[in-house]
Order: sequence, then C-alpha cells, then structure tokens
Amino acid sequence: MPGSSSSSVPYVCQRESKRMATAPSITSPSLHKFVPRISTESMGFLSHAPQSFRASPLSKNLPHLSISRKPLRKPFHVSAVAAPTASVAGFDEMVLGTQRKYYLLGGKGGVGKTSCAASLAVKFANNGHPTLVVSTDPAHSLSDSFAQDLTGGTLVQVEGPDYPLFALEINPEKAREEFRTYSQKNGGTGVKDIMDGMGLGVLVDQLGELKLGELLDTPPPGLDEAIAISKVIQFLESQEYSMFTRIIFDTAPTGHTLRLLSLPDFLDASIGKILKLKQKINSATSAIKSVFGQEENKQQDAADKLEQLRERMVKVRELFRDTDSTEFVIVTIPTVMAVSESSRLHASLKKESVPVKRLIVNQILPPSVSDCKFCAMKRKDQARALEMIQNDPELTGLNLIEAPLVDVEIRGVPALKFMGDIVWK
Repeated sequence: MPGSSSSSVPYVCQRESKRMATAPSITSPSLHKFVPRISTESMGFLSHAPQSFRASPLSKNLPHLSISRKPLRKPFHVSAVAAPTASVAGFDEMVLGTQRKYYLLGGKGGVGKTSCAASLAVKFANNGHPTLVVSTDPAHSLSDSFAQDLTGGTLVQVEGPDYPLFALEINPEKAREEFRTYSQKNGGTGVKDIMDGMGLGVLVDQLGELKLGELLDTPPPGLDEAIAISKVIQFLESQEYSMFTRIIFDTAPTGHTLRLLSLPDFLDASIGKILKLKQKINSATSAIKSVFGQEENKQQDAADKLEQLRERMVKVRELFRDTDSTEFVIVTIPTVMAVSESSRLHASLKKESVPVKRLIVNQILPPSVSDCKFCAMKRKDQARALEMIQNDPELTGLNLIEAPLVDVEIRGVPALKFMGDIVWK
C-alpha cells in the first residue's frame, strides 16, 4: 500500500489492542477525556466570550480584541499510535504566506471535511493567524466538531486557541424564514431590506410587486449557494472581516460545492442578459415604459445597480480562481467510490479554473503483522484505493496527505489540535 509503511494511525481492534498495549507509550495527551460536557449555561451564550461578541455580528472593535486563554481542564493521550505519517502538507508555506488567505475544503459526503477544516482553523489560530471558519453546508456539523453551539447564523468565538478563532454556520433556513416574516409584516416590501443586505436588492426592484414570500415557501435550487455567495461578498468588502488573515470554508458535498463555485458565472451571464434587455426597453415606446411604471432616470439607476452587482460577482469569481489568494483542498477516504468521485471533482474544479494543490486521504488504517479478518479486508480495499490515486491522472499530481483513522471522535479544540498536528505538517 503506497505510503502506508510509515503512516500514523491510532486504531484499535480487539485482536490488536493487547499487542499495542505493550508498545512504548506515546507522550500525547488523551483524546478520551477531552470532550467537554456542554451545559445549558455555556450552550449558545458564550459565557467566556466578550459581551459584545455573544450571539451578535462581528463588531467594528474586533481588530482591538484581546483574548485571555483559559487553560485546558484535562490533559489527554491516545490509546495507541503507529509511526508518524510520512506525508507532508506543507503547512510552513501555508502559515508563512501573506497572500493566500482563503481555503475551501470539499469532497464527498462523510469523508471528514469538517474535521479537516476545523483542525486547519485551530492550527492557523495557534500559529498567529486570526482565523474565521465558515460552513456553507446546509447540514452543518461545525458545532459538533468544536463541541460548542455555533448555530444562529452569526459569528461566534471559539474558545481555546491562542489567537482569535471565530466560526460561522451560514443558515439558509433562517434566511428564508426572515424573508417570509418580513414579507408578511410589510406586504412583500420588507424582503428588499434583507436582499439589500445581501447585495441583491436590485433584483427585487426588477420583480416589482411579486410576492417573494410565497416563492420562498418552495425556494428554487441554488438559493443556499446564493446566500453563501452573499457572505463571500461581505468578506471581500466589509472592514469588519479585514482582521482575519485566514478564512476557511467547510463546504457542502460535491454537488452543492460545484454549484457554489459556478454561481458567479451564472449570475454574471444572467445580469448581462438583463442589462441588454433593459437597453432595449429604454429605447422602446412610452407605452412600454408606462407598464414598468418607472421614469427613465429610475430605470438608469436600476441598471447601474445591476452593473454594480455584476462587478461584485466578477470579483467573487476571480477570488475562487485566484491561485495566489485561494486554494481548494479535496478531502476523500481510501475507498474506490470516494476516490472516483474525488477524481471527477478535480476535473470539474479544473474546468472552473479553481486552484487545487492538496488531496487529503482520511481514515487510513495502520500496517499490522497480525490482523483480524475484518482489518485485513479493510486494508486490502484501502490499498486498492490508494493505488487508484497513484494512477489517476486527475489526482496523481496533487500533494497527497495521509490522515489516520483515530480510535475516538475528533471533537473539541484539544482533539482538533491533536488532529491538526498529525495532518497539517
């Protein structure tokens, strides 16, 4: 199995546990004891975070934030660890670089994208970078990964890292509910206020008196990605986010992610068509103009706003394709199905001109001279998948990072630090 002879994998089955118990102890704190019990007092209220940051948007005072670290309550150690992994992620380059700020982690569902994204965020924060980790997956698991309530669609400070680390779970359902509430209270006009905040208010102008609240009861495909794009625009344009030197996106499974990355192209083309249509309308008869109920200067103002939105979409598109500031990291597991999907994902990312340098293969089993039947068959399957990666023209040129299968859940900042120290070298 390529690269497995020196892989680092904490894993225990019944047959191997006795053998590993006699191995030299590793001076790593235990993962079994690190998961904090979350009380109703700490859930959602960030009792140790500054008052101005509790369940509220990031304030303009954030660059002056001072954070006092609380010592971890309990040390931890793993049950058993094989030899250190040989794969090198090139983290020194990642942490020292001044241009590359955005990292997107994506892949097939269930491969450990969130754990990899959260561990990278903790690693960056512990190495001097104020960091923001954002989940664009409608089925969020950042809260589970950090063992902290991050729901609500607002920035929440993560407790534990050396430097500021904030997390945000984009909440499409909450946004849709806000649309419905505003529409009901304001006869449809309040929707524009929300859309304005997303930079999409001009689209409401074009739709006139159409009841958006009714449409959003059955939202169109891609709305989740549109909301995520609006947040990316905020990251690019708002001074509130300028303090973050690293922003990490924990993306949804492959299909959603590809829609997210292709959406700026789609909106750019659509807005271009709308602008051309408006030019024809502006040159039409006064009878047609009266149908829209707008004076010429108002029509021009709407056209200017559409052009401004188009330029913002171009900016987001350029961000996703900027090899200096952005990198997409593919996460997979050593199974034939997952590797095949990762190969197709990389081909799609290349088509979208999204830069990819690294491939994380998660949940790799350690080598063993004494296997139970299950472990032996599992290693055989993983060896076949790893050989596929070595021979796949889409994947073979990527920096391969082998991440171990651990014998406990990776949950909470101490565990994420442990994983980050293994994976992000």
